[in-house]
Amino acid sequence: MAASSDAPLVIVTRKLPEAVERRMSELFNVRLNESDEPMDRAALMKAVEEADVLVPTITDPVDRAVLSRAGEQCRLIANFGNGVDHIDLKTAWQRGITVTNTPGVLTDDTADMAMALILAVPRRLAEGARFLREVKGEWSGWSPTWMLGQRITGKRLGIIGMGRIGQAVARRAKAFGLEIHYHGRRQLDPLTEDDLEATYWDSLDRMLPRMDIVTVHTPHTPATFHLLSARRLKLMKPTAYLVNTARGEVVDENALVRMLEAGEIAGAGLDVFEHEPTVNPRLLDRQNVVLLPHMASNTLEGRMEMGEKVLVNIKTFCDGHRPPDRVLPNVL
Repeated sequence: MAASSDAPLVIVTRKLPEAVERRMSELFNVRLNESDEPMDRAALMKAVEEADVLVPTITDPVDRAVLSRAGEQCRLIANFGNGVDHIDLKTAWQRGITVTNTPGVLTDDTADMAMALILAVPRRLAEGARFLREVKGEWSGWSPTWMLGQRITGKRLGIIGMGRIGQAVARRAKAFGLEIHYHGRRQLDPLTEDDLEATYWDSLDRMLPRMDIVTVHTPHTPATFHLLSARRLKLMKPTAYLVNTARGEVVDENALVRMLEAGEIAGAGLDVFEHEPTVNPRLLDRQNVVLLPHMASNTLEGRMEMGEKVLVNIKTFCDGHRPPDRVLPNVL
């Protein structure tokens, strides 16, 4: 059943799961992206000119220039995703446009992927898989000294950002026998800290030199851009590993590449990149780096739950109530 013609116009920038699109079409007057190709800038500007509600994703830079073209009727940006660093929140707020996101639903999916990389990089799993494919299965067999990795049990894990995802990673890592350390804007409450057996560091500079593995779980904001700068990366031990499933901009990627090439860091597991979707070609040549195409949140269950949150936010807003997942500029 299609929505009535006087229902709000919702423009969706990318293809969403079929069940989510079907439910949207029942509730609202929806314009979908059947091709799933990212909107170019002109199309994005046209969308905000016409829409009552825009549903963008991380691939859509909803910046000041785009928002300046928003029509008077455009009052909600219901982001399909948790991160909102692609949206100019301050300008949206000034123009009276509410912004929502989809927090919480991707916590376990992202933590699972971070833990997979924490295991994969020190144990050289990608290298081993790549080797067997390259030799087409023709290898000389097991050897006592070949393809040796590093045991993770007993190693120190430094978590940067101890929100939902950081804590979920800590729980997983604790089960693998890792020693949990963390740095964040604030210290956890004593009960949570005791449960995770986690040690808080108020100084990132003091934590980094003592960690065997560092994993990033902080959003990209002006305050976290290049949080892991060249100077901070050099504080890490040459035997340490870096994992990033958060945002590529948090790490100075060129500095990381130089350190990997110079043997000043043991390896890295990256699901995100500073200039995404472009991947630094020098990273592609590194055997000690596991590269993934921004897939930490890629589960069917996660995408469906994201869609449900978007629907609730739009319906609540259109019914004249405050949506549950409103994002304000000062939260960043």
